[in-house]
Amino acid sequence: MTHVTQTTLPVKEKQIQRFWHLVDASSRPLGRMIPEVIRLLEGKNKVTYVPHLDMGDYVIVVNAKKVLVSGKKEQQKTYTRFSGYPGGLKTISFQKMKEDHPEEIIRHAVSGMLPKNKLKKKRLARLFIFPDENHPYETKLKEH
Repeated sequence: MTHVTQTTLPVKEKQIQRFWHLVDASSRPLGRMIPEVIRLLEGKNKVTYVPHLDMGDYVIVVNAKKVLVSGKKEQQKTYTRFSGYPGGLKTISFQKMKEDHPEEIIRHAVSGMLPKNKLKKKRLARLFIFPDENHPYETKLKEH
């Protein structure tokens, strides 16, 4: 009698299948929605997930204008960036950001929670954010 060992075969770059997912930002708070988006971008929802390959899917986030936050964050939260030059500190409030660039709120949150490694840029490139429910990727969603 021969003994058969079961082994898991490694996934190759050519074998990775990418799907399209639609996430509605108006239905849940920002802090509850972002981890789900990240899980899809990293590919951790797949059985074949390996940390060293970019296994993630495409994610479309709609209704960014209607993003919800809890507590007093709507009035108190600020986004800060610094150019490195004297006087180069810029701050913008959550309310102003929501009016002018609502998609940047979601992109900033996702970028902050993704692992800081070589795959981060590729993963962020597969994230598409739209301020309302209109987006040009209807055909991609219906393919799978």
